[in-house]
Amino acid sequence: MNCKSLTKNQAIEKAEHYCAYQERSQQEVRDKLYDLGMNTSDVDDIISYLISTNFLNEERFALAYTRGKLRQKHWGRLKIKQGLKLKKVSEPLIRKAMRSIDADEYMDILSQILQKKASLLHEKDTFKRYYKLMRFALSRGFETDLISDALKQNNLA
Repeated sequence: MNCKSLTKNQAIEKAEHYCAYQERSQQEVRDKLYDLGMNTSDVDDIISYLISTNFLNEERFALAYTRGKLRQKHWGRLKIKQGLKLKKVSEPLIRKAMRSIDADEYMDILSQILQKKASLLHEKDTFKRYYKLMRFALSRGFETDLISDALKQNNLA
């Protein structure tokens, strides 16, 4: 909490800068405004203003978050979906974001991370090797059946 309280216009300006820096969810902006010491009615007004001026767009955020987590962090659908839920993104937007993932790119990323991890493993036992690679990809949020397919296609287990 700030010791000095901000005017509504100052809070709007700070929120605009916050949103302009990178895509934000409504919940992130709401939390930021509460941290700045704004009251609930002002927060709702500011959120509405940011949406009307297109500083805040939940769909744009969901798509950017999905692309970023897939391409930069190499997360799978399950982990991305969980992250969007934690950001309080609506179910329809989560579904839309999941549909935006290109299946070929997704499998390429899964294969890449499995090959990289396999090169670091010194496990000789085929079953243990398979289990470790499976567990690794699961922790990244990839689906069991796709991991199994990728392991077979790449002869990693």
